[in-house]
Amino acid sequence: MRMNFVWRIATPLFASLALGFTTGANAQEKPRIVQVVALDECDPATFDSALGPDFCKNVTLGASTVLSDLFAGAAKGEPDPGWDFEPDSAEIRDGAVLSVVDEGGEPHTFTEVAKFGGGFIDGLNAPGQETVPECVGGFKNIAVARTRILQGSTFQVTNLSKGEHLFQCCIHPWMKFKVTVK
Repeated sequence: MRMNFVWRIATPLFASLALGFTTGANAQEKPRIVQVVALDECDPATFDSALGPDFCKNVTLGASTVLSDLFAGAAKGEPDPGWDFEPDSAEIRDGAVLSVVDEGGEPHTFTEVAKFGGGFIDGLNAPGQETVPECVGGFKNIAVARTRILQGSTFQVTNLSKGEHLFQCCIHPWMKFKVTVK
């Protein structure tokens, strides 16, 4: 009896999967889920000594950006390219989901902003760059706190309206992503 029950459930499941691969894989059709990856190259020794044990849970082999170099580069207007969203932009269909995964060693945010600008840590902003209104207050701002992505976790953005949307990390403001919803 149990085998018959499993077969009745499994057969439609496998059939729908097979149909999805044949009819849903149209080369002109945009994917329903678009993955964005948050990356960084924090050096665990320097980040943890300044920010607390296990702050940098580095998952990137060979990552070696020391905390002081991260701040020094930002102060010169030359942010570390190892801190990035990949890809930098995407075009998606209405109804698609952005799935943002933090594969870096430290937390990030994926905060929608009206215009790219500075984050809530002044020392990581480019010279003269003001904090964008959406990032003001840091994690005390519930809207920012809701967009926080911890190491190894995923954050999903759904129900984006048609048009252009800008996202940035409110901690590392050079981490930017633009999506166009068609």
